[in-house]
Amino acid sequence: MAGVAPELLSGRAEGYAGDVSVTEAWRVLKEDPAAKLIDVRTKAEWTFVGLPDLEGIGRDLMCLEWQMAPTMQVNPDFTEALSGALKEAGNDVNLFFLCRSGARSRAAAEAMTKAGFTACHNVAGGFEGDLDEERHRGRKNGWKAAGLPWRQS
Repeated sequence: MAGVAPELLSGRAEGYAGDVSVTEAWRVLKEDPAAKLIDVRTKAEWTFVGLPDLEGIGRDLMCLEWQMAPTMQVNPDFTEALSGALKEAGNDVNLFFLCRSGARSRAAAEAMTKAGFTACHNVAGGFEGDLDEERHRGRKNGWKAAGLPWRQS
């Protein structure tokens, strides 16, 4: 099982394994067949903004909302649902959590660490990344800006 190179972690964060760049997450996903990418954005974001495309590396993307629109309350079934979906993977599998820019995914990584998973990583920059000078996302950092595969429905 390929792991995250220690020098590429932003350091072990309080409550989860740490932040990784989108390119480091992509590297591990390509090398470690057990690793999982979990997109924790909302259904609307998946539909209208797009999704990481893992088809080229023969992987399925896991999608599970951390917060549910329109209220944006935390999904009360998140930990139980994801733990069930990961039952056969084991608690030491590399889990990469992705949201728009990295805040919700960090909370999800913390929750799954508390649930007993030991390699929960927040994908820093997320799918769209931070706002640029013109207040647009997807250009400055994140999955899309890095040129990683993605698709839109």
